[in-house]
Amino acid sequence: MPETPHRSLLQTHGSEVNRSGELEVLVLVAERGSLSAAARQLDLSPSAVSKTVSRLEARLGVQLLQRSTRHLQLTAEGAQLVEQGKRLLADLDALEARVAARSAPQGVVRITASTSTGQLLLVPKVPQLLEQHPGLELELLFSDPVVDLVAEGIDIAIRWGQLPSSDMVARRLGCTRQVIVGAPDYLARHGVPLHPQELQTHRRMGWSYPRAIPHWPFLVEGQRVMVDAGEVLRVNDGDVLRSLAVAGAGLARLSLFHAWKDLEAGHLQVVLEDFNCGDLEPIHAVYLGKPDRLPPRTRAVLDFLQAHVDLRHAELLPAPWQA
Repeated sequence: MPETPHRSLLQTHGSEVNRSGELEVLVLVAERGSLSAAARQLDLSPSAVSKTVSRLEARLGVQLLQRSTRHLQLTAEGAQLVEQGKRLLADLDALEARVAARSAPQGVVRITASTSTGQLLLVPKVPQLLEQHPGLELELLFSDPVVDLVAEGIDIAIRWGQLPSSDMVARRLGCTRQVIVGAPDYLARHGVPLHPQELQTHRRMGWSYPRAIPHWPFLVEGQRVMVDAGEVLRVNDGDVLRSLAVAGAGLARLSLFHAWKDLEAGHLQVVLEDFNCGDLEPIHAVYLGKPDRLPPRTRAVLDFLQAHVDLRHAELLPAPWQA
């Protein structure tokens, strides 16, 4: 049998008898050939090991070991108990391993997110997630329209913005600042707007979602002002909107999270930041069901995302990125 008697199962509590612990000690004594060697393996004193064997002998009413100052030998009864005990302990180890495997995260987890969020937030984390939980299988469904979790059999959805009242439960992953951006080439051709009123002379781009807000908020002289966006170009995909802004098609209101890499590379610049309301858009991982009854596979993914998604950089705007 493998060297497994490290379970600290030697103590008894009241009248309870720790039979598996006593059996493990006897097996280890037989394998090591001495009480002291078994004691070292168990990180116990030789007297504690000797008392455990004596307690087992007293309970069974037979001698299991023949001891002398130099030698230790199993009796016939002791040899029989050790031989069958090894099989019993091996079966116990196998049973515990099977139960532990069932409780470990395994199986398919279906996750949905918008295309841009999936590419930027989920894809970079997938290798580490699968490395940490090798029993998981993932199905990633990237689509900008909001999907029905029940109808599509979705376990987790990554959602932006304030969540409506529903049966879904949410875990907040972070939040991101909203900024007005344009490509340097566009701004060179059309000028940099210095006040929200100047947006009327610019091409604005926005969303074609039914739930899209048809105005952009600004802070003007301490008052929150809603400016009609009046978009001349509307799309239903975040990556497409960002790409159009980079291509110089017009101005867009994007999350700092989505625009970050293009701002770093100088492909986009932020405008009208002096009038930014500082609104932060939350990002949640949402799911259906009660938190205390989640399958281990779903809980593992939620715990991982909450621990490893860091959006703090998307809350503040570095000064050099402003036009």
